[in-house]
This record gives sequence, structure tokens and C-alpha cells, in this order.
Amino acid sequence: MEYKDYYASLGVGRKATADEIKRAYRRLARKYHPDVSKEKDAEERFKEIGEAYEVLHDPEKRAEYDAFGQRKPGEQFRPPPGSGSDFSRSGGHTGDHSDFFESLFGGRGPGRGQTFRSRGFDTMAQIEVTLEEAYGGTSRNVSMQRMEVDAQGRPQQKTRQLAIRIPAGVTDGQRIRVPAQGEPGLGGGGPGDLMLEVRLAPHRFFRTEGRDVRLDLPVTPWEAALGHSVRVRTLGGHVNLKIPKGSQTDTQLRLKGRGLPGKPPGDQLVILKIMTPLAADAAAEALYEKMAADLPMNPRQDMEG
Repeated sequence: MEYKDYYASLGVGRKATADEIKRAYRRLARKYHPDVSKEKDAEERFKEIGEAYEVLHDPEKRAEYDAFGQRKPGEQFRPPPGSGSDFSRSGGHTGDHSDFFESLFGGRGPGRGQTFRSRGFDTMAQIEVTLEEAYGGTSRNVSMQRMEVDAQGRPQQKTRQLAIRIPAGVTDGQRIRVPAQGEPGLGGGGPGDLMLEVRLAPHRFFRTEGRDVRLDLPVTPWEAALGHSVRVRTLGGHVNLKIPKGSQTDTQLRLKGRGLPGKPPGDQLVILKIMTPLAADAAAEALYEKMAADLPMNPRQDMEG
């Protein structure tokens, strides 16, 4: 009988991981499933793919198969004594498998008439929400297209509307799983899930790092030098913030629990940005000249060594 290269059937290497084998099987099974494929050899290829997956996804069967070494597809193969061929001779052909499979594994396959089931593929999509919506939670109606098979067995693209609840505290890049709203399964398998990746829209004031929120806060030189209490915007409303005396540009102040909600909630980091008034007239220039005389300093001293 002819040797079957199950790795080649799935289009993977002999060192493929279990996850790579699973993904390859799902992709090919979807392509060649007789209910949806227009390929002439779809049914034959579907059985070939299913047989290859049955062997390679089972660690015990895969180890037995690998023990025979790598050979060329179509090369004549004679199973060694004591292999599954003994089962075949005693009980006959046990299912919709090739002679090659039966010679190796005998009766260790699904019974006659059984089909290979495969759960449907998960569908990936993105949804953009504002930072305020991420903070308080929101609902969105989403239009999704999915391949379905009609009563005559013909594949069709259908559009469906889904009401999606975005939970409060969702972060940028977080995925929301919507059960059973992915691609339909094969051979009676259940549908996959819809995986929605949340993207936060750019905000005028805030930036996010996980659940933490960052805000650049402009302050005057005298507010930074003398200390001052200022009103600061947060996602939950304005709060008063005490600027410590002697603060510098890029000083970070933390508002505990004022970031995105969660367990634990994030914080709001306020980064001070000292804004220097322009010397727009003679009086302003005179003030700066007096300050230079009264408060001499060299901010570049450490760089002059």
C-alpha cells in the first residue's frame, strides 16, 4: 500500500505544535467541507484531512506514526508485524479510513458512518469606544457578516445585528468574548465565538496605560515654586489637587483610584508642565531681569563638567 504523509496533508512540518496542527486542520476543513466547498475533490480531501488530523492531534497515534520515520508520499509501505493490521484482519475495515490508517491503527478510529466534527472558527473584529464610554460602560449595536449554509446546502454571506455590552473599565486592546457568534461548526460541531478587540479612541486630554490614566497639567512658575491648590479634570469629574512647593516640570502626582474602574481600579497620574509667560512688554521684561538678578541659578550646571 502507499505511504501517507499526514503532515503534508495538513500543510505543516513534522515539528508542528498541537496548536499549529489544530489551526491547519480547521482552515482546510472549512475550505473542503462538502457542504460549502465547490472543489471537485472536496469530499475526498475532507476525509484525507480528517484522517490526518485524527492521527496528528492524538499524542499516542502521532508517536506511533512518527516511529515509522519520514517517507515520500506514495512510496510503497509495508506495516511491521504487530501493528494495527492485525486488528483489521480480525475485525475487518472499521470506518471511513484509508488502508494505510487501518494497517497502523486498526479499529482505533471512529465507527463507520461517523463524521469528523469541528467547532467553528472564532471571528475577530475591532470596536472603537471613547475613554468616557470605557470608564462608564456602554452598549453598541454591531453589524457582522457570517458564512451560513441555506436549506439547499449553498453557502451564503448573511449580515446580523448584535447588541454588545461594553463593561465599565475596559482597557485598550482588551478582548470581549461573545459566545456562539463566530463561524458555524463543521460536521455538527458548535459555532465559534466572536472576539471583539476594544480600541480606545484618542482623547484630547488623557492617555492610558492599562487602567491608569495620564494627564499633562499646565501650571504657572509661581504655582510650582510656591505651591498651590488647583482644579484638575478626571474621568469622574473635577477634583482639587495640591501642587507641592518647589515642583518642577514633569513632576508626577498621583490621584489614587481616579483611573479606569476595575479590581483594583487604576490611578490618574498628573504630570506638571510649567508654562513660562511671554515677556510681551517692557514691564514684563523688567520683572524677568529682576528675577534673574534676585534668583541666580544655572540649570545646566550638571552638564558643564
